[in-house]
Amino acid sequence: MKKETICIQGGYKPGNAEPRQVPIVQSTTFKFDTCEFMGKLFNLEAAGYFYTRLSNPTNDYVAKKITELEGGVAGMLTSSGQAANFFAVFNLCNAGDHLISTSAIYGGTFNLFAVTLKKMGIETTFIPPYSDEDTIRKAIRPNTKLIFGETIANPSLDVFDFEKFVKVAHEAGIPVIVDNTFPTPINCRPIEFGVDIVTHSTTKYLDGHGVGVGGAIVDSGKFDWMAHKDKFPGLTTPDDSYHGLVYAEAFGKEGAFITKATAQLMRDLGSIQSPQNAFYLNLGIESLHVRIPAHCKNAQKVAEYLEKSDKVKSIKYPGLKSFEHHDLIEKYLPNGTCGVISFDLNGGREAAEKFMKTLKLIAIETHVADARSCCLAPSITTHRQLTDEQLVAAGVSAGMVRLSVGIENGDDLLEDVKNALDSI
Repeated sequence: MKKETICIQGGYKPGNAEPRQVPIVQSTTFKFDTCEFMGKLFNLEAAGYFYTRLSNPTNDYVAKKITELEGGVAGMLTSSGQAANFFAVFNLCNAGDHLISTSAIYGGTFNLFAVTLKKMGIETTFIPPYSDEDTIRKAIRPNTKLIFGETIANPSLDVFDFEKFVKVAHEAGIPVIVDNTFPTPINCRPIEFGVDIVTHSTTKYLDGHGVGVGGAIVDSGKFDWMAHKDKFPGLTTPDDSYHGLVYAEAFGKEGAFITKATAQLMRDLGSIQSPQNAFYLNLGIESLHVRIPAHCKNAQKVAEYLEKSDKVKSIKYPGLKSFEHHDLIEKYLPNGTCGVISFDLNGGREAAEKFMKTLKLIAIETHVADARSCCLAPSITTHRQLTDEQLVAAGVSAGMVRLSVGIENGDDLLEDVKNALDSI
């Protein structure tokens, strides 16, 4: 099926006289006829459900749809995008391990890696998003377990050069994990460019309506964990909590990663997405293929206007031909990028606050990638925990405004932006 059809019909196939819409299985637990069958579930010897903290039919239907959209083989939902990135990384790293990330990532993810994982004994090296191959290679250590990046960085909008990072990572026998939240699989499928694991904050475009927080992880099923057995003992050596089960042997490279993340991490940490939120998420995905082009069309219109304004010091929008790395856009995202624009106003924080205060249609929100237009100033909101040096490394300036262009009438949005600029 093509992506448009998957958005509508992927993941769930009703049988005779079964619900046409994905059913909400709002139950914490499930009933069994025998202890023997339940025991097989706990031993991971049979497929089924026994407690929603680990998995739930509604969640699995929606995770399967996202997996199909991304071209992966296995997927899971989490309680948030932050949980998805944590699970994806922690599924491979133990205390004493190391990972590499581009510096131009979402502030919450940056803090997760730089502060929280550090407290857990996992060290992160941040490198510039457009690092050359030698820089990436020099950052790799014997205990490096993965490279992380964002397809389109939030909020700097830097573009991840998949093939360069994948080439260096695979030479070193480590996987690449990419957060694909902004373009969604409608505009980019990282797995097609060699990426091993894809994550999402489903709270954003996939949901699209701001009603449910959630995250997702999709495994390409292509990374051979057993070929690098010593690097990934969690997947390639016996798990004592499952009677010595070896995930990579029992489930192969197509199922090991997600099975471990579900059976081990979700079991112990419990960051499950509620079935109700998964139901809302599925409704959002059904219109994803229609909404994403509309976001991009409106954003292009607003970006072209901002680019010509003398109130704007600089602007970043991947759809503009003036975008510094437009060659990567043509290579990886030829059909569109996202609806998010990042621009720096003359006058710094004061100008940014004045601009946002004057807006009428576009709301100030700690949100992005919604059907409704919204904006914020990262230096005083999402990235306020970073030092000035870290802000620069993350591509964030004091006067930066992150504008998430929705799917309202494009002329109405442009008029709102014009009036706000005139107020400065």
